[in-house]
Amino acid sequence: MTEIVDYELYDVPPRWLFLELETSDGLVGWGEPVVEGRSKTVAAAVEELLDNYLLGRDPNRIEDHWQAMYRGGFYRGGPILMSAIAGIDQALWDIKGKRFGAPVHELLGGRARDRIRVYQWIGGDRPADVGEAAAEQVEAGFSALKMNATPEIRRVDSPAAVEAAVERLRSVREAVGPEVEIGVDFHGRVTKPMAKRLVAALEPHEPMFVEEPVLPQHNDALAEIASHTTTPIATGERMFSRWDYKEVFEDGTVDVIQPDLSHAGGITEVKKIAAMAEAYDVALAPHCPLGPVALASCIQVDACSPNALIQEQSLNIHYNETSDVLDYLADPSVFEYEDGFVDVLDEPGLGIDLDEEYIEAQSEEPVDWHNPIWRHDDGSVAEW
Repeated sequence: MTEIVDYELYDVPPRWLFLELETSDGLVGWGEPVVEGRSKTVAAAVEELLDNYLLGRDPNRIEDHWQAMYRGGFYRGGPILMSAIAGIDQALWDIKGKRFGAPVHELLGGRARDRIRVYQWIGGDRPADVGEAAAEQVEAGFSALKMNATPEIRRVDSPAAVEAAVERLRSVREAVGPEVEIGVDFHGRVTKPMAKRLVAALEPHEPMFVEEPVLPQHNDALAEIASHTTTPIATGERMFSRWDYKEVFEDGTVDVIQPDLSHAGGITEVKKIAAMAEAYDVALAPHCPLGPVALASCIQVDACSPNALIQEQSLNIHYNETSDVLDYLADPSVFEYEDGFVDVLDEPGLGIDLDEEYIEAQSEEPVDWHNPIWRHDDGSVAEW
């Protein structure tokens, strides 16, 4: 019987963690198990799962392994455990695809599309100069963009704060016209009263969606927020399993879900979440401000999910100050964006070939990324 015999973890810049999983017959699979700013914590969880359970087992039994890793612990869920499972799951699917000489989407029922639309980030954490940046990205070939709605914002803020958010979106819309989609990310920074005001104020400029208008622990407020706008509501990057999504599907106020393939249990779990969403007429737009393994995993699920809408990707995102997605690939052309789309990956497994020498060299560099701690003008902690 083929067994999982070894693994290696690589903490690499700008803020990513790669897992290399090896089998007794020489196959290698890659995963990206990381919580941004908590890579060392997730690495410990990966080691615990592999050392205590997966080493020595048959790599082909992916569903069984997923169930054992999730249900084998008395305490379940949450970002750390689900991200550890996600990266291991990605690596197992990579191995299985390579064993059968097929891309992962072929093993999940085959492609439902030939390519998937992608969007490009503009504006940074505290959005600025977004009109000019938007025009540049459209000139580069993107037909969809995403920007943060606001910097830090008070629990109940001034009309000027609302107008500043409106002006940013207006400047982008005027720069790119009505043909370009613009996602507006509230980033969980906004409280319910301000979210109600902002969604109404932004609507005349027709955003593609408003993302994470409130933190997921306040998802019970989404229905009231949605009642103030016809703009689609998107959420899900901080939701980690199909059980987390169950209530928003039943509630009916979310139009686009954004599970993260490196946080929400990997390919196995996100494919199930996507199928649940399809039953509720909800679109899929996976969250992915991460590296090439996470992006490849997203594209494999997008390929075989009829309700996939658009794909986030992190090329030139403001977090990637030292290394970028393409730097870690032996063949960067697999993520070539044309007319705002990327082709479905069709090589075996996840469909990418990583540059192992570069990964090893980069893993020697110090990596200590943490998101900033923002504060309001009165000294209290603000949501980032």
